Amino acid sequence: MTNTSLLRAKIDDSGYKLRFIAKQIGITYAGFLKKINNETEFKASEIAILKDLLKLTDEEFKKIFFAVSVD
Repeated sequence: MTNTSLLRAKIDDSGYKLRFIAKQIGITYAGFLKKINNETEFKASEIAILKDLLKLTDEEFKKIFFAVSVD
């Protein structure tokens, strides 16, 4: 499950628009929103592009894409 709030914060910090990021990872804007909102999962290739595009550190990368949900 993706850490949505941290991902959104990193996107805001990057200055990129959601539509631009969606185009960079090769999906539609609507598809990107579904992934951000945890309705669908990111593919490994999309995660790799996001890591580079948003200049995520290894720690940020783990916190965003490998967040553990505890009930």
